[in-house]
Amino acid sequence: MDIAIILTYLAAMLAFGWWGKRRASNSSEYLVAGRRLGGVLYTSTMAAVVIGGASTVGGVGLGYKYGISGMWLVVSIAAGVLLLSLLFASRIQRLKVYTVSGMLKLRYGIDATGASGIVMMAYTLMLTVTSTIAYATIFNVLFGFDRTLSVVLGGLIVVAYSAMGGMWSITLTDVVQFVIKTIGIFFLLLPFTWSKAGGYDGIKERVGDAAFSLGTIGTGTIITFFVVYTLGILIGQDIWQRVFTAKSPEVARWGGVAAGVYCLLYGVAGALIGLAASALMPDIGSSDDVYADVAVHVLPIGLSGIVLAAAVAAMMSTASGALIATATVARQDVLPLVSKIFGHTQPGLDTSDPEADVRGNRLYVIVIGLVSIVLAALINDIVAALTIAYDILVGGLLVPILGGLVWKRATGTAAMASMAVGTAATLITMFVVGDVLANEPVYVGLVSALVVFVALSLTTAPTPPAVMKIWNERVSGKGTETAEPEVAPIA
Repeated sequence: MDIAIILTYLAAMLAFGWWGKRRASNSSEYLVAGRRLGGVLYTSTMAAVVIGGASTVGGVGLGYKYGISGMWLVVSIAAGVLLLSLLFASRIQRLKVYTVSGMLKLRYGIDATGASGIVMMAYTLMLTVTSTIAYATIFNVLFGFDRTLSVVLGGLIVVAYSAMGGMWSITLTDVVQFVIKTIGIFFLLLPFTWSKAGGYDGIKERVGDAAFSLGTIGTGTIITFFVVYTLGILIGQDIWQRVFTAKSPEVARWGGVAAGVYCLLYGVAGALIGLAASALMPDIGSSDDVYADVAVHVLPIGLSGIVLAAAVAAMMSTASGALIATATVARQDVLPLVSKIFGHTQPGLDTSDPEADVRGNRLYVIVIGLVSIVLAALINDIVAALTIAYDILVGGLLVPILGGLVWKRATGTAAMASMAVGTAATLITMFVVGDVLANEPVYVGLVSALVVFVALSLTTAPTPPAVMKIWNERVSGKGTETAEPEVAPIA
């Protein structure tokens, strides 16, 4: 029965992908769902993309190992969603761009900001690969498939429904995944595990008071979670692309707040499930196996299938969001930059032939999806690669992106120098420390980028008035999606 539930779920994802195909009539519909998602759809898709395998399987595993303190990973992600929604989402929604690099070009008026697309593409590609690898933990339990077959099966399904209808297909599947995750975590796994473990008193008697301490995981780890994940959420292409789908600034703000609150509760629930599992099954070898083991051994047949489907849903929602983000950045930012280096020009999105443009976007999703499957099948452990991508994303891009959103005096020269110095400082510190998983690189990168950004913004010529005019019109909601800033020279 569990296998039948998972197979039904996978078939449903393909069906919703086909349904979304009818709506993807041009690039705007394909990449950002026509910028017309209402509150329910927007909240569901935003919550789905940030709550992935790390938040679900990983969150339960951290709860198993550290007790209630294991919630801080997901709480830091929730904090990022809340900050983005309350402080920046309305402004981002009004910009009517497709990528984070598009925002940088609009704000600073320099084509060279397209180089940031390379960093963003590396980050979103690693996120896609990570989520694709995660399928193996569930498919191994259910089907007995080996790792490679599990990766290929799950990856092809995600590529198929994502490519068919783009963001519309992903949004429709995200809604289903959001519902399944909600039922699986809050209404099945949490109450069943706590009941079986004897409730608060029974769990406390078995595991002791330390499991209920908020600081067991360590203050340094908690701070690092907030620096890397909260700040990463603020500037990630996969998250911004969801903001672009909102039909109004109000939806982007309050729908995002609702998603952030949901993520906060999800993190607490995951830690509580892991805590109860540590009392019930204290001998599980790997924390990554806790979720699947508890689902199979604690829940009745049928209900365990729903809970396992919830884990697959979490992984697929993140994978599909990261996949379309990678494809968008590759076509919108990276390819034009590479073509320009070799003396060629590339047409932008929304050409006079919308159907051809959609086919082009679909091809990018398919090709990058296949690349991610191959990488996921070949690489056994990409924690280091993902950490490098996150550290460079935050250390190199956070300051010029947020600085451009909040500081009128910020200049393009300062943005470019800040990106270069922040990225270099992050990588050099990794080399000096000798550990890519260390906390120091991202801190050094952030501080270096901030110092350079402020100093050069105060000492170089302000952004040209023509560029700022278009920027201010967009931010106020009066600009048009086709208006382009005048490209300024770099000092």
